[in-house]
Amino acid sequence: MIRLVSILMLCSVLLARAESAADKLTAAGIAEFTAAYQAWSGARFAVAAKTFRRASTNASATATNFYWLGAAEFHRMLQLQNSPGSETNKSASAAALDSAVDALMAAVTLNERHAESHALLGTLYGMKINGSVLRAVRFGPRVQKHQDLALASGACNPRVQYLLGMCRFHTAKKPEAWRETLATLLAAEKLFVAEAKTAAAPLHPRWGNDSCLTFIGRTYELLGQPKDAADYFRKALAIHPQDHVAQDGLKRVAAKK
Repeated sequence: MIRLVSILMLCSVLLARAESAADKLTAAGIAEFTAAYQAWSGARFAVAAKTFRRASTNASATATNFYWLGAAEFHRMLQLQNSPGSETNKSASAAALDSAVDALMAAVTLNERHAESHALLGTLYGMKINGSVLRAVRFGPRVQKHQDLALASGACNPRVQYLLGMCRFHTAKKPEAWRETLATLLAAEKLFVAEAKTAAAPLHPRWGNDSCLTFIGRTYELLGQPKDAADYFRKALAIHPQDHVAQDGLKRVAAKK
C-alpha cells in the first residue's frame, strides 16, 4: 500500500513538472506569435508553431497547446497567401492550412467546448471550399457545425464573432448579406473593446482586433460608404501599422473621394 502511494505521488510530481514545462513552452510560443503578428512575419509564425508543437507533444498536452498551434499555422497560412508568392507559397499555404485543421481538431477533441478552436475550424473549412460547389457539398456542413459549436460556447468571445463575420464577408454577395456581415463585425468590435479593459491571463489570446476593424472597413466599402470605410482602415492601422489589407483599402477609398 505504501509503495502504491509512493508511486502515485511520484506520478503526480512528474505530471506537474510536465504541465509546467508545457506551459513554459506555450508562453514562449505566445511571445513569438505576438512578435510575428506585429511584424507580420511568416518566419516568426513558423517559429511560434514549432514551439507550440513541442508543447503539444508533451504528455500533458492540453486543448490550449493545440489551439495555439492551430492559431499559429492559421496566421502563417494568411501571411503566405497575402505575400508576393509563387507555386511554392501556395503549396506551403495549403500545408499550413492542413496543419492548422489537424491541431484544432485535436484541441476540440480534448475540449469540445473550446469556442475559438471551433470558430477557426469553421473558417478553415470555409477556405477549403474556395468557391467550389463540389467542395461546398463536402465541407459546408463542417463549416456550419463548427460555427454553431463556437457560438454555443463563445457567443461573447470577440474572436468567435470576428471569425464568423469574416466568413460571412467572403460568402456575402448582396447588400442585405453585407449588412448582416457588418452587424456581426460591429458586435465583435464591441467585444474587443470590452476585452481590452480586462487583464489578460498568461495563456489567453488577444489577437484579431485590428483585422476585425479592417473587415468592417471592407464591408463599409462594399456598402458604398467610403468615409466610414476610411475611418475603420485608419483605426486598424493605428493598432497594426503592418496591416497591408488596411493600407490598400485606405488607398482605394481615398482615391474615390
